[in-house]
Amino acid sequence: MTPAAFTTSDVAYWFPPEEFAPRRETVFDKIGSDAYAILQGAGPVRGFEVFRQANEFFYLCGVEIPQAYLLLDGKTRKASIFLPHRPARGESETLAAEDADILKEKTGLDAVYGLEALEEKVANIAILYTPHSPAEGRCQSRDVLQHYARTVSKDPWDGEISREDRFIARLRSMVGEIRDLTPVLDPMRLIKSPREVELMRWTGKLTGLAVKEAIQATRPGMREYHLEAIADQLYRSNGARHEGYCAIVPSGASIWHAHYNRNDGLLTDGDLVLMDYAPDVCSYTNDIGRMWPINGKYSPLQRELYGFMVEYHKAVLKRIRPGVLPLDLLAAAAEEMRPIVEKTAFSKPIYAEAATRTLAFRGHLSHPVGMAVHDVGSYFEFSMQPGLVISIDPQMWVPEERLYIRVEDTIVVTDTGMEILTGHVPIELDEIEALMGA
Repeated sequence: MTPAAFTTSDVAYWFPPEEFAPRRETVFDKIGSDAYAILQGAGPVRGFEVFRQANEFFYLCGVEIPQAYLLLDGKTRKASIFLPHRPARGESETLAAEDADILKEKTGLDAVYGLEALEEKVANIAILYTPHSPAEGRCQSRDVLQHYARTVSKDPWDGEISREDRFIARLRSMVGEIRDLTPVLDPMRLIKSPREVELMRWTGKLTGLAVKEAIQATRPGMREYHLEAIADQLYRSNGARHEGYCAIVPSGASIWHAHYNRNDGLLTDGDLVLMDYAPDVCSYTNDIGRMWPINGKYSPLQRELYGFMVEYHKAVLKRIRPGVLPLDLLAAAAEEMRPIVEKTAFSKPIYAEAATRTLAFRGHLSHPVGMAVHDVGSYFEFSMQPGLVISIDPQMWVPEERLYIRVEDTIVVTDTGMEILTGHVPIELDEIEALMGA
């Protein structure tokens, strides 16, 4: 699919109804015939923003309408959606409960109701599943939302109750037993379908094109936000609604702060700049990390450290294939790199020590990527399988000099090996210098 095929609407424009029906069938199999499942979609936007549906809700039906609820009946294996009505005066910009025929055709759902019907349908259900984890929305990942909740809980003047907790509390007053649907959905979201991979291949291409544009445009005297703006323009002009996560574009000393996002620093001759940024297209994103010299030429020290991380990165990538345990993969990559560390004449002992620590670090196979940049699901304890999309993100820390070095790509495991979804951007130092000189 190409950008020319994109049309925005109230239902997923990348996925047909046939993408969502098997997912709901899996949920029916997991919860059993005696239970129901309910999902609360995202609420109305609170400002001048474009609406984006919550990930778990979107994953099961593709409907992108605010204040929607999805009810799955394990006995009949039917799926119903509950929506607001069309306003009595004026036109609504979204489909409403009155558009039942259109919605059923476009989504494959079995029934469409107004919101007022939901209470009667839910009342007195014996077993009801609903996600307990925070719902991810625009520029959000579960880990970030959980950190937010912990931070708020420590503020004695706040006391905010999450939308999920309010919803669950309301359900408890109406049904028999509440169970968590999150452990059902997480493994499903972890392994991507062919259409999901196709979409992430496109977001990876956009990511690569944007970073290459930023590399070529980099000059001393610019600001970090100029590189962010270059990526924004390319994403938006190619069908992305917005960013998948807040742009990380630190330079110089700011690189030490791994998730720095002020992006207002001056690009200084002799420093490196890091870019970690990707678009959101139809609720899917990507992930990348590249570091390049602001003046177009890596210094000897930059070549020493970043060059080592590039070699380690390649040692990890070439071992990714189905059936391999992540720990075994990392052990094999470390075994290959250990003689290189021993033979390399690092300019300082602390750099050799940092390289040695790098070989023992498990976080180089970083996190799943998908609807959220830090996507859900646990894969580290299992053999890799086709459809797994993860970030490969080797990192080195030199705390004595507050140096942080990394190079990141997003890959998908295939039947025979792996595909680099962000491989449009070179990682070899000579190639990056050539790109900057073009």
